[in-house]
Amino acid sequence: MPNRPSIAEVYLRPGDYHFGGPYTRIRTLLGSCVSLVLWHPRAHLGGMSHFMLPARSGSRAHPDGRYGDEVMSLLREEIDASGTRFSEYQARIFGGGHMFPALLASKRNHIGLQNVEMARELISKHGLVCHGEHVGGIGHRNLIFDIWNGQIALKQSPPAMPPR
Repeated sequence: MPNRPSIAEVYLRPGDYHFGGPYTRIRTLLGSCVSLVLWHPRAHLGGMSHFMLPARSGSRAHPDGRYGDEVMSLLREEIDASGTRFSEYQARIFGGGHMFPALLASKRNHIGLQNVEMARELISKHGLVCHGEHVGGIGHRNLIFDIWNGQIALKQSPPAMPPR
């Protein structure tokens, strides 16, 4: 039986991103943060981000993965270096949950929704097609992306109840 390469497991914390090839699995846990997932179905390359805020104000010495607008440029640099065309990637969006609905019941435009809107704007601005999203709602999401086949495993859980 032929030897299969071992699977590289990558865990993204807030502000992280990763771009890689086949036999790579990327995982993260999202609350109000958002993941942009990009996948090339023929080359079996892909990337995922875990951004915390839509954008930052002020000067930018270096792009930072904590911000949606900046992490897209970081992923694009990785894609360009791979020799594939950015326009051939499929995009998906996950996250943007409302983590404190009882405390912020009147806040309709919470940070999670702001992050989701930024992700949608970035996909449109960069000429990509969104092939799916699982966004908003209440609670957090466990997200797993297998680059070798583009499959996503997702589990959404409600926020923990505060002690009484």
